[in-house]
Amino acid sequence: MPHSYLAIAAFMLSGLFSCSRTVEDNPGTSAEEPVVKTETLVNNYEIIWGMDFLPDGDLLFTEKKGKIHRYSKGTVTEITGVPAVNNGGQGGLLDLKVHPNYAQNGWIYCTYSGTDNTGKGSWNLARFKITANAVNSWQSLLTTTSPNGWQGHYGSRIVFGPDNLLYVSVGEGGPGTQGGANSFNKNAQSTTEIWGKVHRLTDDGLVPGDNPILPGNAAPNSIYSYGHRNPQGLAWNPFTNELWETEHGPKGGDEVNIIRKGANYGWPLVSYGINYDGTTISENPEMTGVDKPIHTWTPSIATCGLAFITSNKFKAWKGNMLVGSLVFKYLSRLEMSGNRVVKENKLLENIGRVRNVKQGPDGNIYVSVEGPGRIIRLVAE
Repeated sequence: MPHSYLAIAAFMLSGLFSCSRTVEDNPGTSAEEPVVKTETLVNNYEIIWGMDFLPDGDLLFTEKKGKIHRYSKGTVTEITGVPAVNNGGQGGLLDLKVHPNYAQNGWIYCTYSGTDNTGKGSWNLARFKITANAVNSWQSLLTTTSPNGWQGHYGSRIVFGPDNLLYVSVGEGGPGTQGGANSFNKNAQSTTEIWGKVHRLTDDGLVPGDNPILPGNAAPNSIYSYGHRNPQGLAWNPFTNELWETEHGPKGGDEVNIIRKGANYGWPLVSYGINYDGTTISENPEMTGVDKPIHTWTPSIATCGLAFITSNKFKAWKGNMLVGSLVFKYLSRLEMSGNRVVKENKLLENIGRVRNVKQGPDGNIYVSVEGPGRIIRLVAE
């Protein structure tokens, strides 16, 4: 298996934001930096979007064009029978998540873009099972009801929380993207639209009774938080017991957020960035009633994928947060003090567009990279 040693170079970055919450500092078990080796597991695929592990350690991964594969001990097998997806623009077969009780129920979840009855894009959450390397028992759980006319900002990521509920992020969709009070796309601020949200569901796709009742609604729906532009990173922080999210800003203003029940994260009304045409989105990036990010990037790094290092194998890196950069083509390792980013380190520089990152059950780190699509494993020695 091809491998190399990863040079560990740290770069202090500006624009760090503090947070008033007090939690455990970086829980690294050692001040010693790990020696990290990289190995290429699979290569020469299209865009590898989603990754997750089965109980036996096998790795499932999706290709944006609509394929699912299983990696097992050096061999890749295609899972057949995947329904057709709409892979135009930013759409396609997106994230994938194995149910935490997979050994008992066999469920796997995915998000993807389809085509609605007007010929435009839709976003969908589904679950299915695999039998004899083929998809069966396909069930649709959540589908948008208004179109994505520009094939952009579908999100999305899937996680299970410690409450055994399903958390799913989706981008703003709609006719296009524009920030500001007069934006032509306010899907993210609508408390009935599926677009631009983090949703919370039971594993059967039902609305939990303790979901928030949002403004304008008389009862809970699937929406857990709103005001999101294009969230492509979602992970449960095991050190703070909170749901963390990353999302793309416009021109500047990529964000790391802590997701709270019923909270509004501001898009398109406020942003730390500006519109692509250079126009101002908001004179003040903060607004009453809007949760502010704990960290931002300007210029935008195009955040994609989010994970926390919990393995003792990585010594001083334990407790660090990992975020992929699509535009600058590196993996960001963020050192934390509680909920505050104190230092950023660039790993795998110029490796390619980093689409996803996961810590595996073996304690190693798995990174999907574009150009060509491949999965790289980081092993601490």
